[in-house]
Amino acid sequence: MDVREAIANQTEVMLSMAKHLLLKGGENSNVVLSPLSIHVVLSLITAGSKGPTLDQLLSFLKVNSADHLTSFASQLIALVFADASPSGGPCLRFAHALWLDQSLSLKPSFNQLLDSDFKAALAQVDFQTKAAQVIQEINTWAEKETSGLIKEVLPAGSVDSSARLVFANALYFKGAWNEKFDESKTKDYDFHLGSGSSVKAPFMTSKKKQYIRACNGFKVLGLPYKQGEDKRRFTMYLFLPDSNDGLSALVEKVGSESGFLERHLPQHQVEVGDFRIPKFKISYGVEISTMLKELGVTLPFSGGELTEMVDSVDGQKLYVSSIFHKTFIEVNEEGTEAAAASAAVIKLRSLPTTIDFVADHPFLFAVREDMTGTLLFIGQVLHPHAG
Repeated sequence: MDVREAIANQTEVMLSMAKHLLLKGGENSNVVLSPLSIHVVLSLITAGSKGPTLDQLLSFLKVNSADHLTSFASQLIALVFADASPSGGPCLRFAHALWLDQSLSLKPSFNQLLDSDFKAALAQVDFQTKAAQVIQEINTWAEKETSGLIKEVLPAGSVDSSARLVFANALYFKGAWNEKFDESKTKDYDFHLGSGSSVKAPFMTSKKKQYIRACNGFKVLGLPYKQGEDKRRFTMYLFLPDSNDGLSALVEKVGSESGFLERHLPQHQVEVGDFRIPKFKISYGVEISTMLKELGVTLPFSGGELTEMVDSVDGQKLYVSSIFHKTFIEVNEEGTEAAAASAAVIKLRSLPTTIDFVADHPFLFAVREDMTGTLLFIGQVLHPHAG
């Protein structure tokens, strides 16, 4: 399996997860997720599994073996997440770490995987008597790696004396628009909510040509970020339903139809008529363990065979007690700043000459690296002030 095929499979899996969360949100539930952050944590859990637990994870992640999965994760990190800011592109950071109880030691094969494929830092800690201090240590690490945007990936009390390992990763992205918006032209307009009411929100606008594609029942806008000197191309896409209440149906399509994103992205710039998109800021946290169980991934959470991570644990079984995911994104006239952190706790048609794009009702958005098709963030804006 080549990298692009693996990325396509990964995107399909992560979009199905995103659909599950987005459709369960409330009326004003703005959501943002980092598929890559979640995928890496699941890759580490898979690498530490065997037997039916391993088979279930491989099936869910659409890969043939744990070796293929870790090789893919390693290639993806090297290919997509080199920092582009020295050459004028987006600032990118992706860090991994593992906290291991001092009573245990990693198996040599798992230790090598962490070091060579994931470049993960390893810390020996005392979960059994100092769990609260370890939570603080992990949260401090996440805050540092995300430039202060994610301050608490692990909630208070989420790690106790029965914990033995915690995996965490942190993703930071800051990109400036290729064509910045003029702040003096930002004005308040109505944003129509799903309930039928509306609120005032600041909207950015421009008269410059835009990458827009009109599709059946929705439009797609592409806003490129300034690029560095390599071949990577980062873009934010907005998927705007034609109708004010059309987001759920659009999310269903995006998360269910194979290759949906790739088939509907705009390729050409067009003249714009009425063009407005709202500024927004979202901070979002979720425990994804429940969602994974609802999607059929149950064995890692029920004392499955997580036997390939550490040496003997006195005949007791390790299990995944919870996986926490925290994200932040801000979109304004300058560009986008976004971050994500995940932690797994182991316990015991043709276009007209001009086109309008007015995002004044709920829409879907995604941040993507276009050369590889890697999805960094995906989310929805239901209320421009909520979140």
